[in-house]
Amino acid sequence: MRVLVWNEGVHEANGSPPDIGEYYPDGMHGAIAAGLRRLLPDAEVSTATLADPEHGLSADVLDRTDVLLWWGHVAHDQVDDAVVARVKQHVLGGMGLLVLHSGHFSKIFRDLLGTTCSLAWRNEGEQELVWTVKPSHPIAQGIPHPIVIPRQEMYGELFDIPDPDDLVFISSFAGGEVFRSGVTFTRGQGKIFYFSPGDQEYPVYQQAEIQQVLANGVRWAAPTSDRRAAPDVSNPPRQWVL
Repeated sequence: MRVLVWNEGVHEANGSPPDIGEYYPDGMHGAIAAGLRRLLPDAEVSTATLADPEHGLSADVLDRTDVLLWWGHVAHDQVDDAVVARVKQHVLGGMGLLVLHSGHFSKIFRDLLGTTCSLAWRNEGEQELVWTVKPSHPIAQGIPHPIVIPRQEMYGELFDIPDPDDLVFISSFAGGEVFRSGVTFTRGQGKIFYFSPGDQEYPVYQQAEIQQVLANGVRWAAPTSDRRAAPDVSNPPRQWVL
């Protein structure tokens, strides 16, 4: 299985927040990739950022990618539309996609879902509890109920997304809000998992439970066929099945 962790990398490059290098010395993408390598030892895990040629998402790279993880925040508008269209075609053709935290506002997520993907937010470092509401789902396997995140940005409803295929996790916050923090979708042949915990100001991606959720998500989203082709119009003859 070939996995690519994409992060815009702007917070790390700008040293914003100032202590991001302390808890993410290799960037958020580095921390996510390290967790996946530990939990998925048979997988080939690589990373890419916005600053790479073609954002590290060239046709050749995507051809070799089974699951793409996407983290973005302050540079959504800097992602080239041609690259977004390329990623979308690969998702429709069967590549798995994990969208993380503020990636809810990324071009690729909004394009695939067809809604604003807007939400409520407040960043005061509140405790977040991530509750499993579909324990039978593969992504929830081995995950404690609840996951306790000591400090995190609050995301709250209304989260303007279509009805998900599966609601796996709901989060509650110290301020009283709740949020659909782990949801799945199918678009074309591809599986999508959105998971909200993981902000640049807190070392959430260093938590073992969060790393396990992402590893489970990668396993779940991985394509089951080597053939990558988006659904298309066909015109079979009447007796083609005989």
